[in-house]
Amino acid sequence: MKKRLHILFMALLAMAVLGGCGADGTGESSEDTSSKEQNVQETEISEGPVYGGSVVVGIQQDIDSLDPHKATAAGTKEILFNVFEGLVKPDENGNLICAVASDYSISDDGLVYTFTLRDGVKFHNGNDVTCEDVKYSLERAAGLLDGTPLVATLQTIQSVDILDDKTVQVTVDTPNTELIYSFVTAIIPAGSGEDAEANPVGTGPFSFVSYTPQEGIVLAKNENYWQEGLPYLDEVDFKIVGSADTALLELQGGSIDIYAYLTDSQANELKDSFNVISSPSNVVQALFLNNDYEPLSDVKVRQAICYALDKDMVNEFVAGGNGTLISSAMLPTLKYYYEDLNDLYGTSANVEKAKELLTEAGYADGFDLAIAVPSVYEFHMQTAEVVVEQLKAVGINATIDAVEWNTWLEDVYTNREYQATISGITCSDLTPGYLLNRFQTDSKKNFVNFKSTEYDELWKATQATQDAAEKAADYKKLQTILADEAASAFIQVPANTTAFNKNLAGYKFYPIYVQDMSTVYFVK
Repeated sequence: MKKRLHILFMALLAMAVLGGCGADGTGESSEDTSSKEQNVQETEISEGPVYGGSVVVGIQQDIDSLDPHKATAAGTKEILFNVFEGLVKPDENGNLICAVASDYSISDDGLVYTFTLRDGVKFHNGNDVTCEDVKYSLERAAGLLDGTPLVATLQTIQSVDILDDKTVQVTVDTPNTELIYSFVTAIIPAGSGEDAEANPVGTGPFSFVSYTPQEGIVLAKNENYWQEGLPYLDEVDFKIVGSADTALLELQGGSIDIYAYLTDSQANELKDSFNVISSPSNVVQALFLNNDYEPLSDVKVRQAICYALDKDMVNEFVAGGNGTLISSAMLPTLKYYYEDLNDLYGTSANVEKAKELLTEAGYADGFDLAIAVPSVYEFHMQTAEVVVEQLKAVGINATIDAVEWNTWLEDVYTNREYQATISGITCSDLTPGYLLNRFQTDSKKNFVNFKSTEYDELWKATQATQDAAEKAADYKKLQTILADEAASAFIQVPANTTAFNKNLAGYKFYPIYVQDMSTVYFVK
C-alpha cells in the first residue's frame, strides 16, 4: 500500500485507502462536494480574524473522565478534542490528517504501521513529544502495560517498537483496513496515566486549566501549538447547562456564545439574535430497547414498536423536517456502506401491523413501558413526548422517566438497568464500523443487550477482510440483521443546529462529534 494517499470519510468511493500525510498536517484535499456543502454555512466575515478573547460554549452534560483513554461519553470527547491529539486526527472534511506524526506508512500485508514524529510538537507542560511518549500511550491504550485495554480497537497491537528518535513501528496481529482511524488515540506523556484524570496533559490547541463537577471545564490557549497561527482565542469555557430552558435563557442573556443541537423551536426563537447554522450530525437517534427485558426480549414486540413509530412526525415536530430518517445503525453520509432500510417498517405508523404482532406475541392488551430519557437533551425529551403518544395508539402504555445525565450513564449505559431509552449513539472516530461494533453480543457498549450469533460471526468476518467492496457489502448485511431483528427502533440522524454569537466566526462542523475551538475567532 503506497504512502501519501488519503482516507476519505464522506466520499462516494469511501473504501479504506491507507496512506500518509503531508508534513504540514493537511492531507491533499479531495473534491468532496457533500463535505463542502456541510461547511459552507460557516459564518462569512469580510474582515480578518482577531486574536484573543474568550468564549463560553454551552454543553448538555458533565464530563465522564478527563483521562482521554478512559472517556466514553461523546459529550466528553467533543471537549477533549481540543486538549489531546493522536498520531493522526480528522479534519472538517472527513479527511484523516497527520497530527503528532508528520507521516506514516503501512506495510503491504497490513500488519506493520510506521509513524514518523512531527518536529516541534510539545506537550502543554513544555516538554517535547518523544517516541517514548508514543510507545507508552499506545501500549497503555492497547492493554500491553497491565492487560487492561482502554481502547478496544487497539487490542490488535502486538508490539510498539522505537526504531530511532523520530520513528515508531507498530505491529498488529490481524490486518484491518480501518485500524488507521484508531490512531486518533491521544498521545500523553510517558508514565502520566495515573495523573491523567487530575492533570490532563496533551498536545492540542488548548490546555487544561480547571474542571468543576456540574459546572464545566476551562481551557487556555496553547502558545506552543504546532499548527502555526492557531488557536485564536485565549480561553474557552465549556459550561454545563442544566436544562434546555436554561440554555435558551443564557443564550438570550448573552452568558453563552455557542450552543449545539438545538430543537427546531429553539432555533426559530434564536434565529434573529444569533447565527443559527446547521449540518448533518453523526448522531443516530433511536428508541433503544433493552433486549433482555420482557416483553422486549420477544422480537415480535420489538418489531411492533418499529411499526408503531411515525418517524416522519418525529422529524417534522422535533427537527423541523431537517433530520434524515434511518432504520439501522449507520450514517447515511457513509454512502459506500449505508443501506437504506426505511421500507422495512415504513416511516409512518402502521398501527394495524403493530397490533397484529403484539397479539401474536401474547400482548393484545399491550403493556407498560418506562422510557428513560436524559433530561439535559431537549431534543430527546421532545422526541419522547411524541413517541409516547404513538405507542399508546397500539396499546403500549409508555411513560417518560426523565433522568440526570450521570444517572443515565450509570443505570442505562453501564448497568443496563432500564426498559427503553431515547438517546443518541455517536461516531467518535472516522471508522465506518464504529456504530455497528457496539451490537456484538460481548461488546461493553452493547447496552441494548442485542444477541445474534449470525451478527457476531459476520462482524468478525467483516473485520478480517481486506477487500473494500466485500467489507461494504458485509456492513450492509449487518445493518439488515439489526433492522430485521429490531435490535432497537431507530429513528433519525438529526441535523446539528447550532446557535453562534454574531461577533464570532470560524466555527466548523465535523463528520464526528467534536467542538473544535481552534479556528473560532472574534471579528472586527
